[in-house]
Amino acid sequence: MGSTEIIRTAFDSPQRELGCEFMDWEGWYWPSTFGDSVAEHHAVRNDVGVWDASPLRKWGFSGADALAAADRIFTNDMLGLVAGQVRYAPFCDENGKMVGDGTVFRVDDAFCIVVTALDTDLDHFRKVVAGLDVEITPYTVETPQVGINGPRSPELLQSICEADVSSLRYFRFWPEKVEVGGVPCWVSRTGYSGELGFELFCEPGGAEQLWAAVVGAGARPYGLAAVETIRIESGLIFIGYDYFPGETSPYDMSLDKMIRFDGPDFCGKAALEAESAHPPNRLVTLVLDGDDVPEYGAAVTKDGAPVGTLTSPCESPTLGKVIGMAVLETGCATVGERVEVAVGDGTAAATVETLPVYDPEKARPRA
Repeated sequence: MGSTEIIRTAFDSPQRELGCEFMDWEGWYWPSTFGDSVAEHHAVRNDVGVWDASPLRKWGFSGADALAAADRIFTNDMLGLVAGQVRYAPFCDENGKMVGDGTVFRVDDAFCIVVTALDTDLDHFRKVVAGLDVEITPYTVETPQVGINGPRSPELLQSICEADVSSLRYFRFWPEKVEVGGVPCWVSRTGYSGELGFELFCEPGGAEQLWAAVVGAGARPYGLAAVETIRIESGLIFIGYDYFPGETSPYDMSLDKMIRFDGPDFCGKAALEAESAHPPNRLVTLVLDGDDVPEYGAAVTKDGAPVGTLTSPCESPTLGKVIGMAVLETGCATVGERVEVAVGDGTAAATVETLPVYDPEKARPRA
């Protein structure tokens, strides 16, 4: 787009009416908070919340090689997707360093939807899939998106959805649009919360009606301030905080299960295969002693020697402790290991815990 004007989502107006504060990230206004981010956090953990995730970049892959293109880009098996299935993975450069991460939704044999974080992903995609029969079209502005997350999300969605929500399995979506609050939507059982959740994609003209239906049914709106504490508890990574394009390996993010070597070549495969036997770093959760929250990117040491970085810290509303995700040298990444984290002019002791520290078996989103 030629303009530098910050883009407002199709849900912007009703959120402003509710007193939402916004922040600019990558050229879009994202909801930040509706006034009480801790209460918003607890709504997602204990009841049901809704957030406007529209600025996440959506791409339409169309053509005979649509799935083959996604498979060449991402480290996970995308050719094996069936219609109505979703799969998550990182995507890398030739050196095996992450460019980004995202999800692939297979609609049919010749069309899939890809969701990532940045506009610049398109340049990378086109370079990687050169020679394949695929057209990649930006869909972000045309495809507003909300997440409905929390243990009561199925009940709420069912109250306004024409289809049987209970029939939708984890990481599946309906390839045909269904009406939610009278608005045609793609409905997916995916999310970014570590809770049972759904993502809804509609057209801009139906966005305000959809928002009114979801909020009217009892979902509490929340913004990025709550998303941040929710994702850190749930071990969900975020670009520019936990990993950096061109610098971070997916093994640094402990994404081993999202990397497959038994299929066709993908971008960065050789470099990752060489690293796979002995990844030098691991992503863990640290639980800190004390009440002081360190800075993002704070140094982590062991007996005074550098061993890693605290990527995303917060005061956890669920656990009542200061926690953070951290990239540590593999030798220090064992649960129970004690390390130090830079805080202010000194350090705070911390203990290595599981990733995620909240619901480590990830049973809640599959409930």
